[in-house]
Amino acid sequence: MHKTASQYKKVIENCRTIFEKKGKDYGTAWRILRVSSLTDQLFIKAQRIRTIQETGINKVGENVEDEFIAIVNYCVMGLLQLDLGPKAEELAVEKAVELYDSKTQMAFELMEKKNHDYGEAWRDMRISSLTDLIMMKILRTKQIEDNQGETLISEGIDANYLDMLNYAVFALIKMNEQE
Repeated sequence: MHKTASQYKKVIENCRTIFEKKGKDYGTAWRILRVSSLTDQLFIKAQRIRTIQETGINKVGENVEDEFIAIVNYCVMGLLQLDLGPKAEELAVEKAVELYDSKTQMAFELMEKKNHDYGEAWRDMRISSLTDLIMMKILRTKQIEDNQGETLISEGIDANYLDMLNYAVFALIKMNEQE
C-alpha cells in the first residue's frame, strides 16, 4: 500500500502542476461551466481514449496520458463546481490550487479505504477496463444530472467524480509502470 500511496501522490502532483500552469495561462475560466458541461468534457476525453485504445490510431497527436490527466483535472473542477456553483467570476489561481488540494486529498483518502477493502484489485485490471469504468461512471453521472441530481438509492454526482478521478490515477500509475 505504501507503494500505491507514493505513486498516487506523484501522479496527483503532476496533474496539479498542469492545473496550476493552465490556471496561470487561462485563469479559472472553467468557473463559468455548469457541472453537466464538465461531465460532457469528461465524456469527450474518455471517448477519445477509448477510440484510441480500440483503433490504435491517434490522429490528433496528444497522447492518452494527457487525456487521463485531463480527466483527473476535470473531475476536480466538477467537484469544485458542485461546492461553489457556476459563476462568471473567476477564482484566484492560488485559491483554486488550494481547493484542488482539498479535493485530491479527499480522493486519496477514499482510494486508501477502497484499496484496503478491495485488495488493490485495480492492479490486476487492464487500462482499457479502467477507461470503461470511467465511461460507465460518466453515463451514470449524466443520468443523475438528467434527474436533477436526485437518486433513489445510488451515490451522488460527487461520489462518481471521485471514483472517476481515482480510476484515471490508477490508469496513469499503470502507464508509468509500463514505461
